[in-house]
Amino acid sequence: MNSIPGLRITFASVLLAVSALAAEPALTPHQQLARDIFRELIEINTVLKNGSTKAAEAMATRLRAAGFPAADVKLLGPGIHQNLVLRYRGKSRDRKPILFICHLDVVEALRDDWSFDPFVFLEKDGYFYGRGTTDVKNEDAALVAGLIRLRQEGFVPSRDIVVALTENEEIGVNNGVELLLRNHRDLIEAEFCLNPDGGGGEMKHGRHRLLELQTSEKTYLAYQFAVVNKGGHGSLPVKDNAIYHLAAGLHRLAAYDFPLHLNETTRQFFRRSAEFEPPEMKTDILAMLASPRDEKAVARVAASSAYYNALMRTTAVATQLTGGHAQNALPQKAQAVVNARMLPGESIEDVTATLRRVLADDQITITRLDQNRSAPLSPLRTDVVTLVEKVAAGLWPGVPVVPFMSTGATDGTFLRAAGIPVYGVSGMFGDVDDVRAHGKDERIGVKEFFEGVEFTYRLMKAVGE
Repeated sequence: MNSIPGLRITFASVLLAVSALAAEPALTPHQQLARDIFRELIEINTVLKNGSTKAAEAMATRLRAAGFPAADVKLLGPGIHQNLVLRYRGKSRDRKPILFICHLDVVEALRDDWSFDPFVFLEKDGYFYGRGTTDVKNEDAALVAGLIRLRQEGFVPSRDIVVALTENEEIGVNNGVELLLRNHRDLIEAEFCLNPDGGGGEMKHGRHRLLELQTSEKTYLAYQFAVVNKGGHGSLPVKDNAIYHLAAGLHRLAAYDFPLHLNETTRQFFRRSAEFEPPEMKTDILAMLASPRDEKAVARVAASSAYYNALMRTTAVATQLTGGHAQNALPQKAQAVVNARMLPGESIEDVTATLRRVLADDQITITRLDQNRSAPLSPLRTDVVTLVEKVAAGLWPGVPVVPFMSTGATDGTFLRAAGIPVYGVSGMFGDVDDVRAHGKDERIGVKEFFEGVEFTYRLMKAVGE
């Protein structure tokens, strides 16, 4: 093959130059640390059967290596279900600490359900993949990386900062925050708590829309509805049928809407969110917020979005159904599980009484399946809102901080019920049309992860100042 050596070298040089231009910017040492921690956490499988102790121990090892005294890095809890509590000592002993919480456990993920191994950290096409990349090991990594960075800088906070990485948030049994409150409250006592699992940023079509500041969440309530009767032979049907009684009651429940109940947080959320809506929906939201409100507008807003409807009222929905014992026999029992989500400030007893009234059938018994408690709304403290707005503006100018209420549950509910206000806040942004938490191929954008890590670092430093 004929060739021109000089020309070949020129082509090679051009290719190298093009490759260098196309290469991603090198990570800073702080970013590399955060990525390393993130990878380590993703690859420690912390589903319920494995527990989170290995992850807690790994993070404790990193914090001790960074110079935190061993006495201030505590592992607490039973066996494979330990929690990590770190105290970053500050100058003042007169002021209560600020608490950060985040859970280490994740929901189950099966290899056959995913496109790749969910417990092997994968970077591909601008995303980090793996179980927990958005719920919520990204936040665990950000907190640990932020603590180490602050320690390396010699930062001494004005008061103690406490970080608790906890167990069993997802399953709700032997919850880590509840255990710490019950057995070690002195270690996590705080003026208020910041919970990255409760907040986050919204993106749509690649654009940062808003940053959520969670002040409350709905209470999870589980009920069993049951009808029991004598049954009989399938060839001799009667109207008194357990399945029919239950089905009729569920039909009445499906048609029922709990009353509209907006609080300080949800009113502000809707007022700010209206600015992102098409003109017709914006008009309806403002009419819903008006006094007197337009009930037809309320109905249209609720029908437009399951999320909006869930923010507006307590909800109850059938999620499981069983009945009968044989193909050729009248059913002796029919049962349904109903999942209710109760607004802050409402009463569990009132919700239960409402369900009895709506079912309108004495043959349907109602039994509570959970031990959850209601928790109050955390007040919108001006100092907390201002702090979050200032940190957010330094990274995303013009992106509003919007108070909101979670329709799901986090560990914040235990602290609120115990009298410690909780504010859910995170700098991790995600696409509202691509939510993969608890689902297949969970992922977070690489850029969004590193921005979130920087936000967490700045927020911890601002709290400490």
